[in-house]
Amino acid sequence: MVSINRREIRCYDYVNQPYERVRDVLQRDAVTVFESATKSAASRAQSIATELHVDFGGIGIRADVKVSVRDVEEKSDTIPSPATCLRLEWQAATMPGFFPLMKAELAMYPLTATETQLDFVGHYEPPFGALGKAINAIVGYRIAESSVHRFLSDVAGYLRETLGR
Repeated sequence: MVSINRREIRCYDYVNQPYERVRDVLQRDAVTVFESATKSAASRAQSIATELHVDFGGIGIRADVKVSVRDVEEKSDTIPSPATCLRLEWQAATMPGFFPLMKAELAMYPLTATETQLDFVGHYEPPFGALGKAINAIVGYRIAESSVHRFLSDVAGYLRETLGR
């Protein structure tokens, strides 16, 4: 059953490395890449936690999250190039009932021989029923969207840095 109250978030970023290198690293251990990317970004921000984070209206909002990869699908028959899709879920590591569960797909595919695109499409449903939907309509969606953009930016930045060595 599809909920009409689900919210969708889409974003993308690039890694200036060949698709095969990016795919291999994420297929081998995506969760470690995600944790390392967010830890690296968090340490740059003087924080010690693995977290999603966003600054919204001058207020820093942070949540420790637990990310899991549910499935990996190779799409070698796509035109014009192959693609790999990771199906992800994440939820707050503590008090998950207070935060939405994100279900997402992270697709990667070559743009050129030396550049890979990362595409993120995620869906979540706000917690707390009608109250959660009202909060989401006012500020929740913008906070979720900002945190997802920052997450993907952190992952792409981490891949650029580590694969470029």
